[in-house]
Amino acid sequence: MENGLIIVYTGNGKGKTTAALGLVLRAVGYGYKVSMIQFIKGSWHYGEMNSSKRLEPEFELTAVGKGFVGIIDDKSPRSEHKKMAKEALLLSVEKILSKKYDIIILDEINYAINLGLIELSEVLKLLDKKPINLNLVLTGNYAKKEIIERADIVTEMKEIKHPFKQGQKAKKGIDF
Repeated sequence: MENGLIIVYTGNGKGKTTAALGLVLRAVGYGYKVSMIQFIKGSWHYGEMNSSKRLEPEFELTAVGKGFVGIIDDKSPRSEHKKMAKEALLLSVEKILSKKYDIIILDEINYAINLGLIELSEVLKLLDKKPINLNLVLTGNYAKKEIIERADIVTEMKEIKHPFKQGQKAKKGIDF
């Protein structure tokens, strides 16, 4: 039995979820079973919601969040965001303990911790429950030191330049 890894994609640059989806594409090519649970995304429509269906049954995407917290058109009360993040955490534990998956991606979980939607201690307990052969991927900016210390691979995306800073809106198929 091969030891699974804890992989973290973090940093202020674009590409954390995209890197995780690249890993999905590679894993599905080998017939691995992958689950992605999205902690923040959820109320907006974005491209991976459609493309993920093409990778079934090996890949499943579950968007649990209420959408991006406190930006643009977010009208959900903070308590609702917290409730949904806790549901995503419970679902994550359920999927981890099921032993049905080779890879589980906890998308935007680092943001959920940083925003105070879930506690770091809860996520550390979740890491402790990881079966030895499961690969676990955590994405989102602001990865905590304790998570980085437990990880086997940590990649930091660094923003150098992005058209959003010049006032351009996010582009369909590129940013969402």
